[in-house]
Amino acid sequence: MDAPASGVDAPRTDAPRIEVPRIDAHHHVWDLGVRAHGWLDAEKLAPIRRTFTLDRLAEHAAAAGVGGTVLVQVLPDLAETVEFLALAAASELVAGVVGWVDLTAPAVAETLADLPGGRSGRAGQAGRPGGLVAIRHGVQAEPDPGWLTRPDVRRGLAAVASAGLAYDLLTLPHQLPAAIETVAALPELTFVLDHLSKPPIASGELEPWASRIRELAAHPNVYCKLSGMVTEADWTSWRVADLRPYAETVLAAFGPERVMFGSDWPVCLLAADYQRVVSVAEELCAGLSAGERADVFGGTACRAYRLGNR
Repeated sequence: MDAPASGVDAPRTDAPRIEVPRIDAHHHVWDLGVRAHGWLDAEKLAPIRRTFTLDRLAEHAAAAGVGGTVLVQVLPDLAETVEFLALAAASELVAGVVGWVDLTAPAVAETLADLPGGRSGRAGQAGRPGGLVAIRHGVQAEPDPGWLTRPDVRRGLAAVASAGLAYDLLTLPHQLPAAIETVAALPELTFVLDHLSKPPIASGELEPWASRIRELAAHPNVYCKLSGMVTEADWTSWRVADLRPYAETVLAAFGPERVMFGSDWPVCLLAADYQRVVSVAEELCAGLSAGERADVFGGTACRAYRLGNR
């Protein structure tokens, strides 16, 4: 593996460390009987146009040896975030929630404080397992490639940092320059890049995505999820070899200590079942040391999201 990016500690060794459970750092749930999910109306998404619950995930997670998860927002809807926090509070599986708030709203700090389980929350549940650990917005759907650099968005991101939360970056490759500028401007905020920023795996192109990933990784306040790869590849004919250059790029750029596994269930079902996604990630990380694999499959998520002990 290439040396880690400048400013990043060297890869970890097999020195003794605190044992952490295997963590799936990125999954969703949705109940179509509770609220509409218009994004599922596309014909190609018909296979996942149904309700997916935590109970369904729990069976797959147990079979894969996953002991904790991070539940990630789907809709730009504060009510969904509140419901996810309630689900997590009642779950032995969910270790943290990545929620949504309107980053452009003047009162974003107050909204964050009022969410149950927020570390700065008035509910007094700071650091509680299963509570709010990060915020995410679907930047990938924003027509402005510089959306992250807007003054109102930056103000909202600063409020996220002040609340002691991380921020998940959901971007496409052409939005990475704005992401790079933003993480440099907010070194006090921990960023987590979702799905490798969705590189064009199906076409096999690496540039300019790879160069931008290395530039992003040069900032030590950014982590990356090894997630979402199978659905960026050809859904019916992908092979592990198609994914490997992209996985190797992020592992070399960030180092295993800043890379975390995520299944992206149930979206992953468009291209692979849960166990297959886990086994592919294991295969892609087979060349790492035991300690480095422990980081990717648990330790990194625990550090980035400051997950409570389960």
